[in-house]
Amino acid sequence: QLVESGGGLVQAGGSLRLSCAASGIIFEIYPVYWYRQAPGKQREYVAHITGYGSTNYADSVKGRFTISRDISKNTVSLQMNIIRPEDSAIYYCHHRSHWGQGTQVTVSS
Repeated sequence: QLVESGGGLVQAGGSLRLSCAASGIIFEIYPVYWYRQAPGKQREYVAHITGYGSTNYADSVKGRFTISRDISKNTVSLQMNIIRPEDSAIYYCHHRSHWGQGTQVTVSS
């Protein structure tokens, strides 16, 4: 089971930190992804971190978002900086066949 948290309302230019906590799943071995879905749009890739700690980002968030993991806590985080209105979406954590329920991020301009 994956549970996201940390979403909320933030002003443009601000920051948020999302977390994905796992139970019954070990993050260490396989990649963990963040996706997002805005109203009326398809779910899109945001970032991922591999079992080796390598990271990759969508061009739209590169340089602003940072994905990281805490192996001891079995969590993966997404630090969102310089947030833009177009970042408003439900953010989902994904690992193998598992998806979380999502956490809403709303950016006010």
